[in-house]
Amino acid sequence: MRLAVLTSGGDAPGMNGAIRAVARTAFARGWEVLGVRNGYQGLLENDLVPLRDRAVGGILHRGGTVLGTARSPEFTKPEGQRRALGNLSAAGVEGLVVIGGEGSLTGALRLSELGLRTAGIPGTIDNDVPATDMAIGVDTALNTALEAIDRIKDTASSHQRAHVVEVMGRHCGYLALMGAIAGGAEAVLVPEFTPDPQGIVESLVRSYAKGKPHFIVVVAEGASVSAEELHEYINRTPGAFESRLTVLGHVQRGGNPLAYDRILSGRLGAAAVEALADGDSGVMVGTAGRNVARVPLSEVAGGPRPLDPQVYSLARTLAGLSPDEHAP
Repeated sequence: MRLAVLTSGGDAPGMNGAIRAVARTAFARGWEVLGVRNGYQGLLENDLVPLRDRAVGGILHRGGTVLGTARSPEFTKPEGQRRALGNLSAAGVEGLVVIGGEGSLTGALRLSELGLRTAGIPGTIDNDVPATDMAIGVDTALNTALEAIDRIKDTASSHQRAHVVEVMGRHCGYLALMGAIAGGAEAVLVPEFTPDPQGIVESLVRSYAKGKPHFIVVVAEGASVSAEELHEYINRTPGAFESRLTVLGHVQRGGNPLAYDRILSGRLGAAAVEALADGDSGVMVGTAGRNVARVPLSEVAGGPRPLDPQVYSLARTLAGLSPDEHAP
């Protein structure tokens, strides 16, 4: 069998480990492997290269993706998908593994519907892919954000200021919520729940009056009240801390994957090849507790991953706020 593998969408630490695991699991079965450079755009441009054993050596610890990634508006259209399928057929490719987020996995579903054997691996720091507990890259990105929050807290305490920290996540507040809990933040704003900026600032004023030396708010980039808006609101409020704004940005995507993501990438990469070997197509391999499960891509594409309201309530409780004051 000749197998192809690609990475698509935003890069995530651990993608290289998944490429390596896909290739070496396929090699163990005597299969050939082609790497698709620059995601679905590479499929449209027929940019396929043979992967040998040494080509995937020494990449496990590296961040980013050695195959590259790109967004391809053309591939989202049926004619683009048929063209990509034609290029794969001409190259003798019988199966495809796609590593990426929800949009990338939707692309895998479309190719599956056209008759190509496909398997998907969730790889995105946002952790917004349904039907899996964790995606590749989430743990490393969370620890990157946490390290920044810890460092900012030192400065906030020294200068007796409020610091508003924006983290990535688009429309998913997982990174912000978990970063706030792990970093001991006093408040968190996420897209999934209606924020109460006035309540946050009132809590800030009370803390300042009691002599609290700092105040940390973590805001997801997709929250309905932005980090910049909250920062300005705080600075306009009499009796509150002076506020500073920090946007962590793409630093959360880069860096060497931590142990969890290296192990997860190996497990999911091997599981994707095993699914294709078993004749399963149009599936995503993801985590369900301690196990790796296969889920139809039709259950993954287009569906948001909900944020657990109990975890959100926990964050409020640990911050000293009422756990019940939230609305979906």
